[in-house]
Amino acid sequence: MISATKPAASLNKFEKFKAEKDGLAVKAQLEQFAQLGWEAIDETDREHRLKWLGVFFRPVTPGKFMLRMRLANGILTSAQMRVLAEVVQRYGEDGNADITTRQNLQLRGVRLEDIPDIFNRFEPVGLTSVQSGMDNVRNITGAPVAGIDASELIDTRELVQQVQDMLTNKGVGNPEFSNLPRKFNIAIAGGRDNCVHAEINDLAFVPAYKNGLLGFNIVVGGFFSAKRCEPAIPLNAWVNPDDVVNVCRAVLEVYRDHGLRANRQKARLMWLIDEWGIDQFRAQVEKQIGRQLETEAEKDEIDWEKRDHIGVYAQKQSGLNYVGLHIPVGRFNAQDMFDLARIAEVYGSGEIRLTVEQNVIIPNIPDSRLDAFLGEPLLLKFSVNPEPLKRALVSCTGSQFCNFALIETKNRALATIEALEASLSLPRPVRIHWTGCPNSCGQPQVADIGLMGTKVRKNGKAVEGVDLYMGGKVGKEAQLGNCVQKGIACEDLEPLLRDLLIEQFGATPKQEVLASF
Repeated sequence: MISATKPAASLNKFEKFKAEKDGLAVKAQLEQFAQLGWEAIDETDREHRLKWLGVFFRPVTPGKFMLRMRLANGILTSAQMRVLAEVVQRYGEDGNADITTRQNLQLRGVRLEDIPDIFNRFEPVGLTSVQSGMDNVRNITGAPVAGIDASELIDTRELVQQVQDMLTNKGVGNPEFSNLPRKFNIAIAGGRDNCVHAEINDLAFVPAYKNGLLGFNIVVGGFFSAKRCEPAIPLNAWVNPDDVVNVCRAVLEVYRDHGLRANRQKARLMWLIDEWGIDQFRAQVEKQIGRQLETEAEKDEIDWEKRDHIGVYAQKQSGLNYVGLHIPVGRFNAQDMFDLARIAEVYGSGEIRLTVEQNVIIPNIPDSRLDAFLGEPLLLKFSVNPEPLKRALVSCTGSQFCNFALIETKNRALATIEALEASLSLPRPVRIHWTGCPNSCGQPQVADIGLMGTKVRKNGKAVEGVDLYMGGKVGKEAQLGNCVQKGIACEDLEPLLRDLLIEQFGATPKQEVLASF
């Protein structure tokens, strides 16, 4: 499968342990691990191979693991949410769940001895966490309003599910794609506003008409890492929807067999494209498929500004509505999850959807039940009309649970935003993204204002700080922002952001607003 034939001595440590035993092999050892306990099992199994099953050892919370799900297109049922809530509830104050920037859920506080039972609970309701970490394809994103948006071009739900089933053997695990050179992101856009951030994925499909037929232009190579950030570039290929799964397979086979593996900092897909050139890469994909691809359509259909889907919207189905709830920094506890499952069943069709902005959509609410839904106490916490800064706030996990993070993010992000909202009035949302380290899980490069965690020196001491990014744009004509200022101590950040919001985003001090009346 993998073309590299280098001697073991020349492989980096990750390639060595993957060559010794496939990550998926630990699935057969889960019962044994549960009996032995986390401290007694092999270190490589515990800290690396378990990630192939979505189970993440967290050094900052020893013995309390993170469990990362696979939720195709960010969609789950109330029954699935209830099972996940029961998992989180077991761990009391240690248990919670985070919505990720890939329409996914991460459960926290999980104990290794409970994993076999948790997986047994997942199977009857169709949940899986397989191949959600390490050198695998991560959660596949699609339009969060697929199938219900009157303006959509292509319903992405079935395509995303088909790609996930191909990659994971319908959730069982698929060794064909369990040893990529690095992680890999796929997105399938179905609307006009690029709600999946196609430009930051290794492989993305963007709606485009060619010869009167609606299909997809393909872009490849987008990624963020500590070493480099690049937007995706055109593959100069157009495909109809029926070809999406085959193209995904071919691109992944080329990457699996030819991707660079010596240096993990230079192993993402774009590095291979740099080495080969886009024409050679495309030719190799065509060879894998067994035919030539059509050249891309002259233009794609991304011509709207980005929507966040928060609020109340009529669906294309007459008499039905979807409601977007703002989840502050994407975090909720077990009771929140039970409540979401309940209102999705009582007022909708029992379906819950997640967005890349870390929010929730409840679809299929009839007109006759809408007022009662909007009167639910849960909506006092998860608003349908949040303040502009809170509305567009995104944050990674931060140092509270992640050992890579250099700073605390979620709690600090909320506290900072609440302080700014107390003193400022804003004419529109401003997208502020926090990320705890250069791995950029919080995606500061796509934000109006991006904040990347770092350590800075102040008064002779090392303190938590951020590097400031500006200029990120999403939707049509998307572009990545750039670092404009380094090494800002977090304790000095609030007044800097206040001035920035006034000078560049039209914010007005609230005392000035009151004085004008």
